[in-house]
Amino acid sequence: MTNDKSKKIIFLEKILKGMAVLVLKKYNPKVISITGSVGKTSAKEAICAVMASKFRVRKTEKNYNNEVGLPLTIIGAESGENSIARWILVFLKWFWVMIAPIEYPEVLILEMGADRPGDISYLTSFIKSHVGIITDFSHSHIEFFKNVEGVAKEKSVLAKRLDEKGLAIINVDNPHVAKLKDQLKCNVITFGFSEPAEMRATDINFAYAERKRQLRGLSFKLNYKGTTLPVRLNSVLAKHQIYSALAAVAAGTGFGINLVEASAALENFSLPLGRMNLIPGMKNSYIIDDTYNASPVSTAAAIDVLNEILSSEEKKSKKIIILGDMLELGSEENEKHREIGRKIFETGCDFFFVVGKRMKLAGEEIIAMGFPQKRVFYFSNPMEAGKKAGELIEEGDFVLVKGSQGMRMEKVVEQIMQKPEEAEKLLCRQNRHWKETVWKKV
Repeated sequence: MTNDKSKKIIFLEKILKGMAVLVLKKYNPKVISITGSVGKTSAKEAICAVMASKFRVRKTEKNYNNEVGLPLTIIGAESGENSIARWILVFLKWFWVMIAPIEYPEVLILEMGADRPGDISYLTSFIKSHVGIITDFSHSHIEFFKNVEGVAKEKSVLAKRLDEKGLAIINVDNPHVAKLKDQLKCNVITFGFSEPAEMRATDINFAYAERKRQLRGLSFKLNYKGTTLPVRLNSVLAKHQIYSALAAVAAGTGFGINLVEASAALENFSLPLGRMNLIPGMKNSYIIDDTYNASPVSTAAAIDVLNEILSSEEKKSKKIIILGDMLELGSEENEKHREIGRKIFETGCDFFFVVGKRMKLAGEEIIAMGFPQKRVFYFSNPMEAGKKAGELIEEGDFVLVKGSQGMRMEKVVEQIMQKPEEAEKLLCRQNRHWKETVWKKV
């Protein structure tokens, strides 16, 4: 782990680590840990849906996936942030957990983030996982790693530190993750869409209401060890989110939850706010809200979803893509944004809204390939983009909105959603802290 933190933060991390170790030693919960470049949070939510059908569970909340947040999750406390009084309350909560006869969770579902080399090694040094899940290795959050191989080396530590009785659940569709299978000493279940996957999804389809533009989630067939059964995800729109469902079912098998029980628990599983949620838009349009964050992989996947959705049979609906910059891409920043431009040109859309100086490269790329220049709009901030989109949107249109967290693309959705008064319930970054944080160019 890099050592560019203040002495106060390092001291706090050591104290919290010691507190967490004592809690784990006392209650000995089963720990399911999840890491990867993308898909961690969605997998966590799906796994929680499955595990909660049989056990008392606690999952990582907010962004508590680091050296401070994970011990707080284990203790069951919220961060004291900059308040000494609140940190005293954290200590008192820990003391109560240690001395009181409480019903501690039987299963902890922990999301492990890694922004820099050494992060996963540190977290696994005091958190023993019984199940380790690897979702993906890609270019997301690569800034402090040289390349994808650097990301893979760090995040694969989670699976490599599982003992022989442990269970690693890995996404075999990702070539960097697939290499892990023969390097592990523990039990392994692979998942994915491809034939090598043991926990495999096939026959994936959108489910529509009577009018074909009214989406009603996804359906697929789950295949595992010769058993096949249909699964319906009523609240899931993105096909790549099926990976989360597969990982959840695989985790359930490790705890004696059969396929039928696990699939039933997933029927009404919904994604966290800002992650491929379908929201009613102004003028009876449809917004695909994927504004929580963005990476090259997740952005390409979101574009694929928009491309595959059927337009209204009654009226030619437009498909509008509104993208903000993808941050933390390091030396690959320019090329990855240009790749998004090529992706949009290949899959098609009616209008492309560009927000930010980096995504401007995608706009330049798509125009160079022959996309009409008059259908590409450039904006320096999300507020301007939302205003223009409101002028262009018509009934039945589909609008994809996505960008990295720092781009605050939820501000676009706020302006074009059907019921802005429901923003706090439907959109990400709606708490007081975020609402009071003024957007700044990044």
